[in-house]
Amino acid sequence: MKIVRRIGVPPRERGSASGANCPDVFELSDGNFAVIGKEATAELDKELPADASRADHERIVIVSRETLVRAKADIPDA
Repeated sequence: MKIVRRIGVPPRERGSASGANCPDVFELSDGNFAVIGKEATAELDKELPADASRADHERIVIVSRETLVRAKADIPDA
């Protein structure tokens, strides 16, 4: 599995001059997506709706609204 491309714009175009705040979205060679975000599993696990679940190997991450909005144009419809 490899990163094929960034989805959206680089963090610098979203105001991250220092590299300290770099949420990002990537398309992978297998068609899945990977995200860099703030780990928030402990904080949000109890907030999941009753019909949502998380496996032990999965984590909940927060990606800024701007990151996803700016990535929207690059996300394929299918």
